[in-house]
Amino acid sequence: MDDQRRAVADRTRGFLPAEEADALRAAAADARPGLWLEIGTYCAKSTVHLGSVAETAGAHLVTLDHHHGSEENQPGWEYHDAELVDPRTGRLETLPHARHTLHDAGLEPVVTLLVGSTQQVAPWWTSPLELLFLDGNHTDEVAQHDYAAFAPHLTDGALLLVHDVFSDPRDGGQAPWHVVRRALESGAFDEVSVTGSLRVLRRTGSVLPGVPGSLT
Repeated sequence: MDDQRRAVADRTRGFLPAEEADALRAAAADARPGLWLEIGTYCAKSTVHLGSVAETAGAHLVTLDHHHGSEENQPGWEYHDAELVDPRTGRLETLPHARHTLHDAGLEPVVTLLVGSTQQVAPWWTSPLELLFLDGNHTDEVAQHDYAAFAPHLTDGALLLVHDVFSDPRDGGQAPWHVVRRALESGAFDEVSVTGSLRVLRRTGSVLPGVPGSLT
């Protein structure tokens, strides 16, 4: 990633340590061109890293978020940022910040901002994916939904990336870890790499018997 885009990513609000950002780009560089999907945009910090690789690879990145923040971003929680609250609605509003980030990074032709919840989008999503980055809501219910709804769209050999994975509950929430365990135990994925809280898996093509395209 060039210095200008790195500077944009570095100054953008978000939760992505430098080591994991480097690993995210390295993993994406191994993905095939086609359609990539990021779940959890926030202010588009990780989107800059993925989008930069997508541009080089000839891929297109869709980044999906309702832009009102995850549970841990709400008032009273550790990762709440009062400066992101819309004074008109009183709700967290990250969409303008994400737009500005992509503009500053020059990635608007490569990245599509999709505004909505995963529950709204999942019923009509039909496009096959070469890369799926799960970094959205960290409750078990939503994390499991996002995996079940979008991982079946991964083609054979495509990549599944999961962020904020902590096997020890003393280090962080368990929902992403539960997703990784479910993916590996399904037999549909092999683990490729672990960097900090970022796990990279590759789909092997396995599906649940009798349920075309679904993953256990």
